[in-house]
Amino acid sequence: MSAGSWFTGLLLVALAATGGFEAWRRAGVAAKYRQAFERFQQEHGRVYRSIEEREARFNIFKANLDYIESENAKGHSYSLGVTPFADQTADEVKETFLGLSGPAPKMQQLWGALQHLGTDRYSGADLPASVDWATAGAVTAPKNQGQCGACWAFSTTGALEGAWQIKTGNLVSLSEQQLVDCATNGNMGCHGGSMDLAFKYLEDHTVCTESSYAYQAADSTCQESKCTAGIPKGLVAGYRDVPIHDEKALMEAVAKQPVSVAIEADQQAFQLYSGGILTQACGAKLDHGVLVIGYGTENGTDYWKVKNSWGPSWGEKGYIRMKRGVPTDGECGIKDGPTYPVLKQTKEPEPEHPDFVAQAKIAV
Repeated sequence: MSAGSWFTGLLLVALAATGGFEAWRRAGVAAKYRQAFERFQQEHGRVYRSIEEREARFNIFKANLDYIESENAKGHSYSLGVTPFADQTADEVKETFLGLSGPAPKMQQLWGALQHLGTDRYSGADLPASVDWATAGAVTAPKNQGQCGACWAFSTTGALEGAWQIKTGNLVSLSEQQLVDCATNGNMGCHGGSMDLAFKYLEDHTVCTESSYAYQAADSTCQESKCTAGIPKGLVAGYRDVPIHDEKALMEAVAKQPVSVAIEADQQAFQLYSGGILTQACGAKLDHGVLVIGYGTENGTDYWKVKNSWGPSWGEKGYIRMKRGVPTDGECGIKDGPTYPVLKQTKEPEPEHPDFVAQAKIAV
């Protein structure tokens, strides 16, 4: 055998071996995706209607997994993960889960149907270094709106739950389903609504407890006449707003009680968020109602702590921390019109302000 033939044969063997290795590598990568998808299906109870739908969802999942790994490799202050939305596109999540309807709310629009009791301009007082109303016992566990665009109802009940607990000392989980079914004064149930119309409705109605009027994630017939009162009729006195783009004013308001806000949540980084402080530029096209329940600082980065309505398997057990200190609109538009409810005086004595606020005011 000539030297040239020997070299050609060796080259062919090497190419065959390389091709085999590459095929083996590709098979391993494909198996990784399939295994991850199967785990996702099991953890989130996914059952698809056909093989074709399953393959379509797998391809979306694969693209999202690539995005997660790519973004996590960049060393952000936040991490992404396989959330309940990992088999959906950002547009699908927007259509199904982001139910804040109407024009982008600005100051006095979120609760404008109620009596305006003033604007919380920053007083200049020392502010607590950190606030966490969940730790203080004024926030119910994260809830899950499911495939129903009722975020507006969850933001409404969350604000009232906090206000009621701070005023009376009693934390009561309130009914979102009551708002979905009954607050049809311009709201569209699972197809969207707004906090202002929800609060206008509750101004003249008893607020039902969650246990007596359970959430169904679907539109149904109003059953509030059979429910147990969580907040008696007539105790929602009005609202106070916070000047837009004013971070100190929002911090001062949050130090008093949880605050309803609207944000833009149609970005992939938000939907796949799993922990840390979100610093992703996400605009201010407000499409999702949430609840600011605190703020703080971690490793030199200031943040807002926000309660979402996508269940405890999303984010940090249902919460997200978003960067604080972003100019103008704030991270995802969080400073574009925060508001909170004011309750009338009850017969029960009001509890003293939680100790953590008094202590935090010293540590400024």
